Amino acid sequence: MYAWLLAGATATGKSAAAQILAEKRGFPILSADSMLVYRDMDIGTAKPSIAERGDVPYAGIDLVSPAELFSAGLWLDAANQAASQGGDWIVAGGTGLYFKALTEGLDAPEADPERRAHWQRMLETEGLAYLQETLRQADPVKWQELGDDVMNPRRVIRALEIAECGAGTCRLSKPKLRMPVLRIERSALHRRIARRVDAMFRNGLLDEVARLRQRYPVWASTAQGAIGYAEAAAVLDGTMSLPDARARIAQRTNQLAKKQETWFRHQVDPIWIDVEENEPASAVADRVERIWEEYGPEIIRFD
Repeated sequence: MYAWLLAGATATGKSAAAQILAEKRGFPILSADSMLVYRDMDIGTAKPSIAERGDVPYAGIDLVSPAELFSAGLWLDAANQAASQGGDWIVAGGTGLYFKALTEGLDAPEADPERRAHWQRMLETEGLAYLQETLRQADPVKWQELGDDVMNPRRVIRALEIAECGAGTCRLSKPKLRMPVLRIERSALHRRIARRVDAMFRNGLLDEVARLRQRYPVWASTAQGAIGYAEAAAVLDGTMSLPDARARIAQRTNQLAKKQETWFRHQVDPIWIDVEENEPASAVADRVERIWEEYGPEIIRFD
């Protein structure tokens, strides 16, 4: 799989630029966004509509219902399935873990094979609960990040390997991934996000949430974290005013954008593309393409 990568925080214009480049180059798009995986959650996630996608095939979206748990491992399975079709793919999104999983695997090769064998023996002799408790004590942050993947022994072992890296017991890691990342000046991004929130309500977010609640009375924990849906539900229940909901959604989205940008700054080797607030998507796409022409795609191999 030849992966042409494009990342950035929410509302920086990744989707529009990726769509233009996909149409120009004839490439399909693999979404690297943890919220676009949910069917029927369209408006609140700013998912590209059928009309916006045109003839461009998409993978990595509409994979599960809001009632189903989801993880980076399941996303990687979807990416593997897409890669089996061969050819070039544009991988665009803001979920850093997905990019890292795609390019390094969730079982990246930095850890010492002897330590992996050790934890595998512990799994066989002591059980998964022992590994879970060991991880919880060794790295509470990583424990929280795993979420529902704490039930996956392979993910827990990998997390223990990463935790051990902090103690200096793992091998040197590979060079950081080099990739283009869109960025917008903070106040300009806040204005973009405010406009997006207004558009979501204007385009029927409350109706979407009402339909979703009727169709899926119980949501998985991973879907419950989607920004905008809890706030819209509170408006429908009469426990939050519409202005307060708009403000809360904007605040959470701004916090997410900051977190995403920080992740890309520290976890990869970003080629920053500083986007102007009202810069046309076509101009952004041209700038991305020039970087692609200079650096080429990532070559992804699945076991």
